[in-house]
Amino acid sequence: MTVDGIKTHGCKCGKDHICDVSEVITGKGAISLLPEKIKRLGAKKPFILADKNTYAACGAKVEKILEKDGISCCTYVFPSGDIKPDERTVGSAIMHFNSDCDIIVGVGSGVINDTCKILANIAKLKYIIVATAPSMDGFASATSSVDRDGLKISVQSKCPDIIIGDTEILKNAPEKSLISGLGDIIAKYISIAEWRISHLINGEYYCEDIASLIRNSVKICVENSAGLLLREDNAVEAVFKGLVLSGAAMSFAGVSRPASGNEHYFSHIWDMRALEFGDNSSTHGIQCAIGTLLCAKLYEKLLDTVPDKEKAIQYVRSFDLAAHQKELMLFLGKGADAMILQEKDENKYSLEKYEKRIDAIIDNFDGIKKIIKEEIPPSKEIEKLLESVSCPKTPVQIGISPSVVPKTFAATKDIRDKYILSRLVFDLGLNDEFCDHLANNL
Repeated sequence: MTVDGIKTHGCKCGKDHICDVSEVITGKGAISLLPEKIKRLGAKKPFILADKNTYAACGAKVEKILEKDGISCCTYVFPSGDIKPDERTVGSAIMHFNSDCDIIVGVGSGVINDTCKILANIAKLKYIIVATAPSMDGFASATSSVDRDGLKISVQSKCPDIIIGDTEILKNAPEKSLISGLGDIIAKYISIAEWRISHLINGEYYCEDIASLIRNSVKICVENSAGLLLREDNAVEAVFKGLVLSGAAMSFAGVSRPASGNEHYFSHIWDMRALEFGDNSSTHGIQCAIGTLLCAKLYEKLLDTVPDKEKAIQYVRSFDLAAHQKELMLFLGKGADAMILQEKDENKYSLEKYEKRIDAIIDNFDGIKKIIKEEIPPSKEIEKLLESVSCPKTPVQIGISPSVVPKTFAATKDIRDKYILSRLVFDLGLNDEFCDHLANNL
């Protein structure tokens, strides 16, 4: 599989894989091709969206390149360089959009890209992203990760038509952004393992070709990690391509499952607490890197676990959902409201569903262990990788209190109906034990 405009039919998984990205342009000077690509898409007047920082990094240059080619544009620059992926940001982009424009050009990375994908979807326009940092894997995906009513959700949006990653721009991104990109990509160790585990337990759709694409993306990024902070062109371009491929995999699958799992939900919970209570937080990728290491340690504990079906059933049957939801409200504030309402539709805690799952878990526990060993490197290896790029390894290093971490793990199973480690641990009746293990191994 490649990214560019791929439409793969007849895959053995039974699903047609489609990614609407028609072209990915990387390398030194790639931005100079922007006017040509705008014209190729049949557009004449782009609407440029950037924030204060990305405009300084590249937005002004984009305007000059277009002006030199005789292309007029409208530009809106968010006055802050620290915009949040929420209703306010999306609403502001919509309110400032000029309806005379016939194409969207985003200049930025995570929040700018997510916002532009939503705007392009609403406006029914073509979309080009000019990346300013290899900081996350959402460039080629058809979903946007945003905060709605205090809850982190994935919104169906529009895949970019063209992705431009000029290495001269990418390599000058803040060091934190470079580290974030690597953090977001190593998270896939967990997401692929959990995708396979859910397929084994729940019969969830799974495609080995997409999983292989993700594994290859991770391999590319990890192999080039040493040159990333040295800002070597080849390393930065390789990591950027790996991130783009990872996003394309989400488009192929039609869901975020191949690229996000429990490690992402650690990040989501910390973001929600930061929004609600003003807690400390870091970039998405760095939080995902820390979440990946935490999950790796927990999966190692799971490898040493002997499941006890009777203990598990007794634990789940005695679980007080109402009391748990009260704790969620105290821990997350208004963000918990959306999670509680969502549970009424998802019915994740249904005993009827659980009784089917626990049999599948017990019957396939050796298979679960096999997946863990095949997909997730030892936590010590992940720790060394994070150290090699000066990435924080613990929540404490990004200002998150140790007391918050076990509660975070317990809350991750409530974000949405995706079968992840915290739900597996709950099904086994081991939630309290694993929370204690986490508290003692930060």
